[in-house]
Parts: sequence; structure tokens; C-alpha cells
Amino acid sequence: MARSLYMRFPGGVSKTLTLSYDDGVKQDIRLMEILDKNGIKCTFNLNSGIYSPEGTTYNRMSRSQITAAYTNSGHEVAVHAYNHPYLEQLPTGAVAYEIVKDRETLEEQFGTIVRGMAYPYGTYSDEVVDTLRLCGIVYARTVISTEKFDMPTDWLRLPATCHHKNPRLMDLAKRFVDLKADRAPQMFYLWGHSYEFDNDNNWNVIEEFAEYIGGREDIWYATNIEIYEYQQAYRQLIFSVDYNTVKNPTAYTLWFAIEKTVYSIAPGETLKLS
Repeated sequence: MARSLYMRFPGGVSKTLTLSYDDGVKQDIRLMEILDKNGIKCTFNLNSGIYSPEGTTYNRMSRSQITAAYTNSGHEVAVHAYNHPYLEQLPTGAVAYEIVKDRETLEEQFGTIVRGMAYPYGTYSDEVVDTLRLCGIVYARTVISTEKFDMPTDWLRLPATCHHKNPRLMDLAKRFVDLKADRAPQMFYLWGHSYEFDNDNNWNVIEEFAEYIGGREDIWYATNIEIYEYQQAYRQLIFSVDYNTVKNPTAYTLWFAIEKTVYSIAPGETLKLS
């Protein structure tokens, strides 16, 4: 008889939280302090072609400030296009330049591989999406808010649960915390710009959210790329027809549930299931 199979996140939990904040501004430092205090991870989307000049007091950080802020922070850096243009207005070659140049610069700056992105101004087209794929980008966040917790089905047109200005933010947070998620895994995705907290004089919004939703044993706190890569690894699990045997060909320890029983499987392991 067929049995229900569901992905689980590290530790066997069924819920994950991730954040995405744009532009590489000085307020990101304060935001990271709040998130770190509550064990929450974020992806920061940077325009490496328009860093502020060194020694200036602009809101955008300089290259040296950016390097100091995000290096070894535990948070992710991702592409936001080299010069923050409306990508759908550009010829394909210029779109490719904006993505590849930003990716190349960030990879050199941080000594890492960068595969994520947020669309400047939230705008894109099918042609832009096709170009991102060719440039090695595996996910790209839009500015669409669903107020839902579904896992993404199209990572290159990635929606969010909500922006932090959403008046229902704490209602959504409480609904997510109370959610049992006994079946399909669930993801809360929050986005915004940290300078908005200064502009609106409302740092209490993110402080309250982080304090409430952070530090919980039943939520996996992860960056955008960590969630993407985990889901891609999970999809490589090889099951026998009757679900009695599973092989993990990946480098990840993976978790899944069959009905209500949660299993973990180590890299390279073949597991007989009860």
C-alpha cells in the first residue's frame, strides 16, 4: 500500500524561516545584530558596481565596509545586479553582464560561490529569467508577497511570504509558529530593505518579529541558498518502488517522513526502512 512521503529539514523539523534584504546599506549591520541575537539567518543582495566611495558617509556601504560586515557572518551574500537597473529594459547581453559581473565581483570579494539573486525593483521578464539560468543563478527573489508558507515551485520567480511592512506580519508569524506542518514542509520568507526601519522609525517591528519567531527548536533557520541546496539534494534521494529502501547519493545528511515516522540518512548511505 502506498505511503505518504514528505521532505523534512535538518533535525527532522518541517518548518524553515529565511530573510532577504537588499542594497548593502549601513542599517544591515544593526539588522544582523538583531538576527544573530535570535539565531536567524538572512540573505543580503548586493550591487557591487555601486558601492559608495571609500571614506564617504553615504547610506550604501563602501567595498571595505561591505567586506567587513558580511565576511564570515553566517549570512549569505547574493546578486542584486551590478548597477541595480531595470533588467527587463536591457538587451540580453547587458542583462548577462549585470549578473555575471556582480556575481564575479562578489565571488572574488568573499571567496565563495554566489548563485542567488533578488531582482532590482522586483521587475523581470521571461527573457531575463532565461538569462539568469544561463549565468548560473539558481534562485531569484521577486517582490510578490503571498502571505503563505508553501515551498517554492519556481525558484527563479521566487515569491515571499511578506514584506516587513505588511500590517499582518505578526499575525502571520503567530500562524507559522502555531502551524503543525504534519505533511508538506513549510517556509516563512520575509523581505525588505533595512534602511526602511530608519526611514519609518520602526526598528521595533523587526525586533519584535525576530524575538518572537527566533530560537525555536521546530524551525530551521537558514539562508536562501541553504534551503535551495537542501531541497535539491533531497530530490536526489533514490527510493525503491515500495519505499522500503532508500539511497542517499548526495553529500548531505537528509531527513524525510513516511507517514508520521521521521528518518535521517547519511551521505552515501543505503537505508532499510521499517
